Amino acid sequence: MVEQAAMARERQRVSGMSTKTSMVLILGLTWLLAGTVMAQEKPEEIPDAPSATRPIPPPAPPSPRPGADEETKPDAPPDASSVTTGNKELPRSAPGTADSTNEKPAPPPMPPVKTVPAGSVPKDQESGEDVGFTLRKYVNMVLVPVTIKDTEGRLVGGLQSRDFSVMENGQKETLTFFTSDPFALSAAVVFDTGMADVGLKKVQETLSALQGAFSQFDEVAIYTYSSTVGRVSDFTAVGNHLTAVLNEVKGYSGTNNGPPVTGGPLGPQGPTINGLPVGSAPVNPVYTPPKQARVINDAILEAARDLSKRERARRKIIFVISDGRERGSTASYKDTLKVLLTQNIIVYAVGVDGAAIPGYEKLQKIHMPNLGLNKLGFEPIGYGNILSKYVGATGGGRVYPESARADIERAYADAIGDARNQYTLGYTPSKPGIGGYRQIEVRVRRPGVKVYAKDGYYPLPTAR
Repeated sequence: MVEQAAMARERQRVSGMSTKTSMVLILGLTWLLAGTVMAQEKPEEIPDAPSATRPIPPPAPPSPRPGADEETKPDAPPDASSVTTGNKELPRSAPGTADSTNEKPAPPPMPPVKTVPAGSVPKDQESGEDVGFTLRKYVNMVLVPVTIKDTEGRLVGGLQSRDFSVMENGQKETLTFFTSDPFALSAAVVFDTGMADVGLKKVQETLSALQGAFSQFDEVAIYTYSSTVGRVSDFTAVGNHLTAVLNEVKGYSGTNNGPPVTGGPLGPQGPTINGLPVGSAPVNPVYTPPKQARVINDAILEAARDLSKRERARRKIIFVISDGRERGSTASYKDTLKVLLTQNIIVYAVGVDGAAIPGYEKLQKIHMPNLGLNKLGFEPIGYGNILSKYVGATGGGRVYPESARADIERAYADAIGDARNQYTLGYTPSKPGIGGYRQIEVRVRRPGVKVYAKDGYYPLPTAR
């Protein structure tokens, strides 16, 4: 039994040894096969590690292309402007600059700008002419506002362009524009604060009706005059601001009523004894009342200049509330009228105080000769009221001479209504160009009507 157990242990030992021997043999064969395969492959050249004592050799130059000897000589240095890399030729950067291969190419220069906003076209440097396209058309159209009324003073509507004809300097013109549409107004209201206080107070009571005669589309400016001209308010829409301005005008005062005092205890002279001044030579003094300036021409001229700057699409009027007296203006009637006719401005007027006397308007149209009265210190008769001259020459119809408050309020509505609702005729003169005064006559093919239009105009210079 003992022998059997020993034999079994010996067999196990031999079996374990044979197993280990087999595993060693298998590993050895595997290593040999791997070494054979690696030996057949091309070995890689591993560069040496950097060394402080041995510098790194420069890389070998690339092999030349076939036929390179025929293109360039081996001794010739490469071009300074380019470097050959492979099959491509790259530009060489200038000294001191970054590599050109890393930079983007510069954008092309901007072409000269030939289009600019209107009104700011530059001059070409070579020719000196305006750059761009400019269309010019010279037109000198004459616009003639016309008011047509029947025998009762009512506006006549429903007329067509064929019912009108216009004569300029006796020659018939061809109408190229016609409309009966109402226009928004640019109105300059001129108050005479130099008339008698009683007349001014009557006007101040009607200012609410004056504001009510305008519409919300109109614009109004307020002026006053006596010895000087004052602009109380610039052009503003009808509303609270205009109400405040008219309330301010209500506080103005006119001149004292009655004739001037030249003698007596209230006169300008000093103490007298038996009609002779105390302490002076026995000479009777002569006192004359001072002449008060009434610059209506200057007031209308200033209003006309301001109106000339307003929109052309609006109808421009000057509404004068005055007794019409003129004295001491710098501007003459002729020069003022020329501005009105050139700018197509119409004058309407309400005559109050002295201008409201029945028949006074007709008397003012009669020119009385001088008869040498100036030698005696008097003025010639017939130049007291020039409102009718302005109104008739500009086509405003007639002066409304009113004395009662209700009549003045009705005159406001009639005059402003006439200004808004007019026929507008337009034509291009058959003989264009600048020149002197040109007379206009408007004819209507409707019996029994009254035609109110301006008597003529002054042509403007041709625009460039």
